Amino acid sequence: GARSDRVELGKLLKAIGEGDTLFVAKLDRLARSTIDLLTILRKVTEAGAKFKALDAPWCDTTTPVGELMVTFLAGIATFERHLIKQRTDQGRKEAIAEGVRFGRRPKMTPSQRKEALERLADGESQVAVARLYNVDPAVICRLASSGTA
Repeated sequence: GARSDRVELGKLLKAIGEGDTLFVAKLDRLARSTIDLLTILRKVTEAGAKFKALDAPWCDTTTPVGELMVTFLAGIATFERHLIKQRTDQGRKEAIAEGVRFGRRPKMTPSQRKEALERLADGESQVAVARLYNVDPAVICRLASSGTA
């Protein structure tokens, strides 16, 4: 499946042990991504077991060549993760330099926040002010505790 927290797979990985070999008919039935596959293979290896995919002869840790191929694939996946991180970090820095703000947009405009604080100062309840601006009372509570518009 597409999820990595699959119950039956978890049971299998807990049950597998020294000297066992895990066979799968197709790799895409076991893992949806290279990272997912490598995580599963690491767990199999840590348990002292071997792995063999019937549709991918290169993915066979029961042979030295298969182990080399899986190790090589793991190295490429790690390198790819580093490249992706570098690109996203660079993109984030450029966006910040251009004035892009990350995170959720504020529920209320600065003028609405100012007006809400004035209403609270005039004695209106936080719940009533929240209803007026169609926001959760927690938004008004945080606004009131910060005291700034």
